[in-house]
Amino acid sequence: MNPLIVIPARGGSKGVPGKNIKLLNGKPLIHYTIEAARKIFEDRYIYVSTDSVDIKSVTEQTGLSVPFLRPEYLATDTANSRDVILHAMDQFKLANNNEDPDVVVLLQPTSPFRKENNIREALKLYNSDLDMVVSVKETESNPYYVLFEENINGFLKKSKEGNFTRRQDCPKVWEFNGSIYIINTNSIRLMKINEFEKVVKFEMDSITSLDIDNELDWNLAETILKNEIGRK
Repeated sequence: MNPLIVIPARGGSKGVPGKNIKLLNGKPLIHYTIEAARKIFEDRYIYVSTDSVDIKSVTEQTGLSVPFLRPEYLATDTANSRDVILHAMDQFKLANNNEDPDVVVLLQPTSPFRKENNIREALKLYNSDLDMVVSVKETESNPYYVLFEENINGFLKKSKEGNFTRRQDCPKVWEFNGSIYIINTNSIRLMKINEFEKVVKFEMDSITSLDIDNELDWNLAETILKNEIGRK
């Protein structure tokens, strides 16, 4: 396997300003993901993709080099993950004698409780016949039971039809938790991630799945760390 590990860290953040380098329990948020990646992969495979000089500086405090900054067109609110990945793949190829990576491992820095073992176990599920292995958690908002949409008359109807009277009888439904994406490079060249068809899940629990998107998430993460909930 010739991997490329991409840690995407855009400078702009509205939910928690500057969150990628904000101190979480005394440590910059992005350092949690860098540390997890380095337990598995050599530094030469790990790319922090950022448009921010500040994020570059905080990353390099760990000794990990950030050889390039993401161009401005990939740093906007409308920039998508596929374009960021393709740009990182091009940079990897330039730095490695025109050698292409055969798999991309995308690790978002907003998942500080993702463990080294989570990444290793997800990698075991991957093979080149797949488009992607993606980390998930079982959703609490099951569309057979608690999710509703309005019909043309403005009345609520279940998002997914089913004759279930108890939630535990409903089929399990999964949601991406944003933590780990193991992506076939041939697939990402051909199509967008939401067009992938051969996708396999890697299940994580509620704590390791925590994705920091807003201040409430941040405060929850601080509480978990300070109380060592689920960390032993």
